[in-house]
Amino acid sequence: MSSAAPAPSTHAAKSIRKNGKNWHDNKKPFRPNGGLTSYTKRAAARKEQEAIKEYEKELREEREAERQAHIQRIKERRAAKEEKERYEKMAEKMHRKRVERLKKREKRNKLLNS
Repeated sequence: MSSAAPAPSTHAAKSIRKNGKNWHDNKKPFRPNGGLTSYTKRAAARKEQEAIKEYEKELREEREAERQAHIQRIKERRAAKEEKERYEKMAEKMHRKRVERLKKREKRNKLLNS
């Protein structure tokens, strides 16, 4: 038969607190030099952060470019719609041929001015 002795746990057993607040974590001793890292680790972390920032900046710029392109498409669509409505309104008053001539003239002027 094998002896089934309880193995000692590696964790320090929590003692019962006198004040009864057993849900609090045990405090660790203050070590003023405990959090210091070497220069190479700090430099590597800084480099990594800069790379992440650069990538995020690229993503932001790309998203902004897409947004501006979308806005531009909307503006162009609205302008075309307004122009179409204006020509339809003119067609009600004028002859069809005259409206076509005006369209051509305005198109020429638009190309010259742009």
